[in-house]
Amino acid sequence: MSNPTPPGRRGRHTAPEAPGGVPSAAWLASMPSRPPGEDAWAPAPTPRRRRPDPGVTGPLPGPVAQAGDPARQRPPHPSEPLPDLPPRPSGPWSKLSRRTDEHQDPHDDDATVGVPEVPAVPGPVGTDPHGGRPHAGGDPHDNDPHHGDPHHGDPHGWDDEDATGGLEVLGASGGADRGRDRHHDHLHDDLGGGPGDPPGGSVRPRRRRRPLAVLLTLLVLAGVIGGIVLGGRALLGLVNPASPDYTGQGSGAVEVRVDSGDTLSDIARTLVAEDVIASAGPFVEAAETQPAATGIQPGVYALRSQMSGEAALDLLLDPAARQVTRVTVREGLTVAATLQLVADETGTPLADLQAAAADPAALGLPAYAGGQLEGLLFPATYEVEPGDTPADVLGAMVARADQALDGLQVPEADRRTVLTKASIVQAEAASAEDMARVARVLENRLADGMALQLDTTVNYATGKSGITTTPEDRANPSPYNTYLYPGLPPGPIANPGEQAIAAVLDPAEGDWRFFVVVDPDTGETRFARTAEEHQQNVLLFQQWLREQPGG
Repeated sequence: MSNPTPPGRRGRHTAPEAPGGVPSAAWLASMPSRPPGEDAWAPAPTPRRRRPDPGVTGPLPGPVAQAGDPARQRPPHPSEPLPDLPPRPSGPWSKLSRRTDEHQDPHDDDATVGVPEVPAVPGPVGTDPHGGRPHAGGDPHDNDPHHGDPHHGDPHGWDDEDATGGLEVLGASGGADRGRDRHHDHLHDDLGGGPGDPPGGSVRPRRRRRPLAVLLTLLVLAGVIGGIVLGGRALLGLVNPASPDYTGQGSGAVEVRVDSGDTLSDIARTLVAEDVIASAGPFVEAAETQPAATGIQPGVYALRSQMSGEAALDLLLDPAARQVTRVTVREGLTVAATLQLVADETGTPLADLQAAAADPAALGLPAYAGGQLEGLLFPATYEVEPGDTPADVLGAMVARADQALDGLQVPEADRRTVLTKASIVQAEAASAEDMARVARVLENRLADGMALQLDTTVNYATGKSGITTTPEDRANPSPYNTYLYPGLPPGPIANPGEQAIAAVLDPAEGDWRFFVVVDPDTGETRFARTAEEHQQNVLLFQQWLREQPGG
């Protein structure tokens, strides 16, 4: 069958025809010669026909030039008019309709016959512009060197691959398309179709998962997992039977120490060793159900023998069961007053505490202390447990003082001087604001070379307590007598707190040289720049003294 041609032309020849459909002389001269004795107009031998397939292409309407036949290069003979087109056969041909493309040439030949697509045959990649499939009817364009250009030599821009000649197949698909559709359906079951599906054509039914089957699968899987878990627990029960445990609250009295950093397992082993519980298992299991168990404090606890694991845990969580004595050392106490306080609170003999204080090495006294404990028993609350020695108690206070100085970044070479000034500030001032001002007075008097003349240092030298001194006291030759000796005393006169140390490190700004507490009940303190102003403030203090009973 011929390819679509513009009106007034047949085949591929370009020579004009003579009237009546007779070829012109020029056209005849261009024709290749036949062998001698052969009629020039003898029809070519009938080539082999393609096997009819009514379901795809229908019977061929006439002879088709065989590939390799010289006649294949010759345009159809135009001496006879072409017969009318046969009626449309059934099958895919019935779906042919006239193309309604807006670019359709108005001179399209009505006699053009659409050629259905032949199933694709694999071929070498890149050798055939048709993708390796054979061309219907042995298209003579195969040997055309300009076949790759759809508009070459054709003024109407006809495309050789437009094999339907102005007709298009609606809803029909060739074998290759059907194979492609099947592949598309396989990859996109749930999409219901793809770009290769024919419009209006049948769509393969979607694959649906069966919810009941999925549910049954999940139930079976859950049952298998549950069986494994239960079976494993039963097996573990056979291998490791339940740990033994005492019952009840126990009897007698047992002191158990919990050290810092002990885990629940460590505590359980200690309880087993003291025969408080039978085994660690019940205690640990009970502790795992109570979040507070992770907060058991170090210390000594009063428990009982042969208690259940749960009962032992309850006592460890009871603050009353902890055997501890809390001692609060307040700011401004001397070493002697501190030792007496600890003896009174803990029941430790005072002589034992004094002996421990006389051994600086046992207390971990730092080198800058010069062997003196004064000023280093840091004010704080301490826990004294059964079994703690006097050296343990006093050593904890020294360590706490060193920790405070580290926190305030006091250079070690300056620590004794800072502690000495801070002990005076602690003894003379009541509030943080007054502490900073007293610290400034000390700095100003020391800078001027003035004697400090502080009653607190004299009372420390005489061993008295009070807020006044006598002329005899002020005549005491002790190096701590700041009336007699200028500058600072040899060392601290009390145990200063953190606020007093901070005030010495950062004194208030001012030019005061004097101060006096005019009302010891309220702690009111007056500061003066001159001696005359200071005497007026001293009169206020003396008035307060007269107002006191026995004044």
